[in-house]
Amino acid sequence: MDTETIDLIIRLVWLAGAVAFVLGLVRMNSPATARSGNQLSAAGMVLAVGGTAVWLLALPPTGSFNVTGWLVILAGVLVGGGYGLYSARTVPMTAMPQLVSLFNAVGGGAAALIAIDEYLRLNGAPGAQENVATVLDIIIGSVTFTGSLIASGKLMGLAITPSRPVRIPGGQLVTVLLAVIAVAGALFLFAGNYSVPVLMVILAVALIFGVTMTLPIGGADMPVVISLLNSFTGTAVAMAGFVLDNPVLIIAGALVGASGAILTKLMADAMNRSVLNILIGGIGGGEGTMGGPAEGGGTVREVSVDDAAIQLAYASSVIVVPGYGLAVAQAQHAVRELAEQLEDRGVDVTYAIHPVAGRMPGHMNVLLAEANVPYPQLKEMEDINPEFDRTDVALVIGANDVTNPAARRPGSPVSGMPILDVDHAKSIIVIKRSMGRGYAGIDNELYTNPKTGMLFADAKQGLADLISAVKAL
Repeated sequence: MDTETIDLIIRLVWLAGAVAFVLGLVRMNSPATARSGNQLSAAGMVLAVGGTAVWLLALPPTGSFNVTGWLVILAGVLVGGGYGLYSARTVPMTAMPQLVSLFNAVGGGAAALIAIDEYLRLNGAPGAQENVATVLDIIIGSVTFTGSLIASGKLMGLAITPSRPVRIPGGQLVTVLLAVIAVAGALFLFAGNYSVPVLMVILAVALIFGVTMTLPIGGADMPVVISLLNSFTGTAVAMAGFVLDNPVLIIAGALVGASGAILTKLMADAMNRSVLNILIGGIGGGEGTMGGPAEGGGTVREVSVDDAAIQLAYASSVIVVPGYGLAVAQAQHAVRELAEQLEDRGVDVTYAIHPVAGRMPGHMNVLLAEANVPYPQLKEMEDINPEFDRTDVALVIGANDVTNPAARRPGSPVSGMPILDVDHAKSIIVIKRSMGRGYAGIDNELYTNPKTGMLFADAKQGLADLISAVKAL
């Protein structure tokens, strides 16, 4: 078989892999088909990697590609694939956002390294396509690498990357100066000049820029930041595809970049803020304690397990509002069991999903799907908000900022952010460990609402107690 035929077959295999990516992404639009979409995308990746391996065997690139090269590739596959499999299978759902951020960092860093390697291999001035793609790949990939590491550290609550916004002295000026240096260096290279030192300056500036861009953003904005960095990763991979002239990388990267950008816009809209406003510096971060009564006064009313169980068991409709506290306590199976107990008593149970509840896009959907909560019961904010007025009991489990009525009042740090209209329900039960604030760092006025009863407990234990109490009725 001649080389042209082999090349054609390999490119058709790559195209089939790209088609699998597209179809997989389409199926991920619905929770009911998301699993098969993920599997289809994984099959596409197998085709892409397999086609590349055959290409290296049958049509080795110019230059030496010997046994050492294959050993390096095999070692990378074993180490990277092995760690990826281990981390994906063992990571708890509460740590999934951190893992996603680390994967973003790996993707961006790998794309940048590809561009650096290709640039160092060039002899003389590169062509316009190689030059532009290489420089953009290095800038976007490097920003993604350090930015994702900082975002992951913020989600972990590490001491060096606290969840609260970290103001860098002269931060905005430093960030602007870094951007100017990167643009100047890029224009110098775009003009057809070949300079490794200038490229290294651009690399260093982009790495620092990722840090200065992400540190001032608060933990409450991390879902949007993760989505944005995911878009950056895809864009960097697409640029790497142009550098290597690899169509499957271009298509896969473009899909990730475009879908991440769309999701970022949707997430920002859900917070009623612009992406630029979020990047300039987000809402505060880290939990604290209530600093006093909410505006208009009010006191906190505590409710017992038995009282809460009676309200739930004899209600005609209950809306469950899950939040990050549910994820931390690993209480998704317990809430499903409680819902089944209530449904056996004829109670209509649904779940209110806020777009930015949790620490990454779709966090609550994934968490509840893991517990086999029926997909039709998961209602998005726009669909469920009109139902609160007709609901007997709203059961809030570890959700804070997304239920805070202060968002409707001008002057609050969360003013204008769309929230779940939990306070419109006839009765409200909040399961929470303490009166701690959420990531926005402000008091939740829902807790002092006369209709609200606070059940202070770990989410998992509190739900277990409610299940026992409902069974005893």
